[in-house]
Amino acid sequence: MTTIRWGLIGASNIAREYVINAIRANGGEVVGVMSADAGRANAYAAANGIPSATDSLDALLGRDDIDAVYISTTNELHRDQALAAAKAGKHILCEKPLALDLSDAHRMVDAARSAGVVFATNHHLRNAGAHRAMRAAIAEGRIGKPLAARVFHAVYLPPFLQGWRINAPAAGGGVILDIAVHDADTLRFVLQDEPDSVVAMTQSGGMGESGLADAVMTTVTFRSGLIAQTHDAFTAKYAGTGFDVHGTEGSLIARDVMTQKPVGSIVLSNESGEHVIDFDRGDLYVRALGAFHGAVRGEGEPAATGEDGIRSLAFGLAVAEAAKTGGTVKVETGL
Repeated sequence: MTTIRWGLIGASNIAREYVINAIRANGGEVVGVMSADAGRANAYAAANGIPSATDSLDALLGRDDIDAVYISTTNELHRDQALAAAKAGKHILCEKPLALDLSDAHRMVDAARSAGVVFATNHHLRNAGAHRAMRAAIAEGRIGKPLAARVFHAVYLPPFLQGWRINAPAAGGGVILDIAVHDADTLRFVLQDEPDSVVAMTQSGGMGESGLADAVMTTVTFRSGLIAQTHDAFTAKYAGTGFDVHGTEGSLIARDVMTQKPVGSIVLSNESGEHVIDFDRGDLYVRALGAFHGAVRGEGEPAATGEDGIRSLAFGLAVAEAAKTGGTVKVETGL
């Protein structure tokens, strides 16, 4: 397969800003877009140089000139759209969270496996040069045994992205499924460790509606014994992001790295002082789509698999349950 041809399920901001370009940068073509709103689909196609638009999922999936789909609709729609895509024999890149229920996420991944198609989760942060450099430094033993980590991922959700994320519980809105799942994947990837249990507290700081939390803090215990903190929010207008990992022989201090842009800095602090760690500044989504295209051609795996999506969803659901009950909740993936 020389040129991988894509259909977009969802006329989304993230596809417009990042994914369409990443597909094209890897030699792929976007040949169609589907939105439940026909007017939006047509306008989106015209604005983004996409040859065709439709408001019918069946019509998009029935096309022989589409090899893969990118699903970036609201969260409650992912399951049925992914199951239909797998049945149609299309490779699938799905936004996180994969679903609202863990059993549904398993169904999606199992359906793709049975159909013989690639299934990937769009966890962009593990494609960041910063996170890959941190993972390598830890694997090389440069901070000794990792003992603790801290992720601060509190940002301000701009008005054009608010909508269902802050007012639609049935659509899977709220900060946990929007941001905390990214923390889970980032921690898993960088530490090469698995979260075991979590405690959490949520906040409604004035943006979230209909009972949805717009901020959350967690404390996580990993299988190795490492402990971690995370802070996620939609309401922090002036907070920078960061990711720290502290070990027996040193600390990695990363700033402005929890972002879709290839920016930020990493400093290794140890007994000999502070050392800047350089890293690749390549586009996160170009790397992700390159890996996906390779997987479709039988060359390795996508950057984040369906199983990675199951694990991050399990974390998010555990965080929600811990915040609700005030207790410690095990992260159960079913894998």
